[in-house]
Amino acid sequence: MFVNEIDELYIFRYFEKALLVSVLCSKMLAAQGETLYVAPSPGGIYILLIKSDKSAIVLALASVLFWSGAATAFKKALSYGSPWLVVTAGAVLSTAIFGIALIIGRIHIRKTDFVSGLYLGFLNPFLYYLVLLNAYNGLPAQIAMVVNYLWPVVLVLLSIPLLGQKLSMRGLTGILLSFAGVMFLALMGRNTFEISTVPLLLAFASTLIWAVYWVLNTLNTGKTTAVLFTSFVCGSVYLLVYGFMAGQQLIFQPSILPWLLYIGILEMGLTYMMWNTALKWATSTATVSVMIFLTPFIALVFIGVVVGEEIALSTVIGLMFVVGGILVEKYSRRRS
Repeated sequence: MFVNEIDELYIFRYFEKALLVSVLCSKMLAAQGETLYVAPSPGGIYILLIKSDKSAIVLALASVLFWSGAATAFKKALSYGSPWLVVTAGAVLSTAIFGIALIIGRIHIRKTDFVSGLYLGFLNPFLYYLVLLNAYNGLPAQIAMVVNYLWPVVLVLLSIPLLGQKLSMRGLTGILLSFAGVMFLALMGRNTFEISTVPLLLAFASTLIWAVYWVLNTLNTGKTTAVLFTSFVCGSVYLLVYGFMAGQQLIFQPSILPWLLYIGILEMGLTYMMWNTALKWATSTATVSVMIFLTPFIALVFIGVVVGEEIALSTVIGLMFVVGGILVEKYSRRRS
């Protein structure tokens, strides 16, 4: 039997054999809490997809843990190098990760993937991470992290004109609640930290850039890994050209290496694929997606322990408002 692995899907070219395998595998997987699906596709090919909540939860929790360390990794790396250096090194490493994933998965890149990479790569990693890292460079890590976590709210607002989505009164309440949390953080945080206006605006700008990227990426029909690879290839080129024009130097101290590896391999690269795989494997995406709300709270623990920042009460309160608002808006969409 000929088997070809593409994006965690196992393709069977003959219906009889696919049906036989589905019957045999279903019996074996039932005891493990896993589900098997066999679905037809064009050309007489049948797709065999195994879904496992246990595996999905493990991958999702690992993704949450890795993303929770991002703010800490950013702040530690920035103590040894410039925002451009950190972003460029991370983008190049991530490109290599996505390239390896393409080879292992035998995923082909289409011409449209390269076209998508030209504009998506400008937004992420080039513009988004440059803006975000400059925000982290001028703010306490806890402040930059909480403000950046506002992006789901900005995404909802952008989806109204760009995707034609509607906003209920309950959803509007959630959005206002999240913005109130950030305003509280910005105002009360000044009593504890020195908060500069420009880095704070950059943190806000990063949420807008990421939301735009998310909308455009949603409209893209290419395979996730292929589009990520082309985006990061193009983004890395943009970063190198920008660095050359700005007179930046790609020279770094050995002390920055662990943090660059964390950012490039985990924060920018591998974790995206792990999260997407978790969503595909889960029998219900709601089970997995709700775990992402653990990220900022775990991140505060890392910031306090590793970076050494004293976590202010205003930060915790502001974050609870932001996350609470996101949950209210998310619940309102599910109700409608």
